[in-house]
Amino acid sequence: MPTVKRLLGFVIVAVLGLAACSPVYRNHGYVPPEIELAQVQPGQTRVDDLPELIGRPSAQGLLTGSGWYYVGSRWREYGALPPREVERQVVAVSFAPNGVVSNVERFGLERGRVVTLSRRVTEGGVTEISLIGQLLGNLGNFQASDFIE
Repeated sequence: MPTVKRLLGFVIVAVLGLAACSPVYRNHGYVPPEIELAQVQPGQTRVDDLPELIGRPSAQGLLTGSGWYYVGSRWREYGALPPREVERQVVAVSFAPNGVVSNVERFGLERGRVVTLSRRVTEGGVTEISLIGQLLGNLGNFQASDFIE
């Protein structure tokens, strides 16, 4: 009978030891899901509409109204090892000076590098041409009468 108790005790200790080494995952922060982000339309949605559509941000830009940032990360704890971040996502929502959403971007972390996962930007003709291109494009558009009154 004592050997059965010893065997049972050994099995219980082995099971508890294996259970202690199973990974534990923790989630921190909040990132809106794609379904909610699809409701945010660059060029149409206002900053006042965002709390109802996707919630309040985790952080805001240094300048008032410059952008809202939603940050979410997933950490894995495994036994006595230090916790390790296994996934991170950041959603950045930028605003035009009039308070309308101009850009929605989703970034991830892969192998220690920031990777753009998705990007929706308001179309603008001026930003597509460099400053040099704009200056050179205007060379032929001047007339002498523009300078002389």
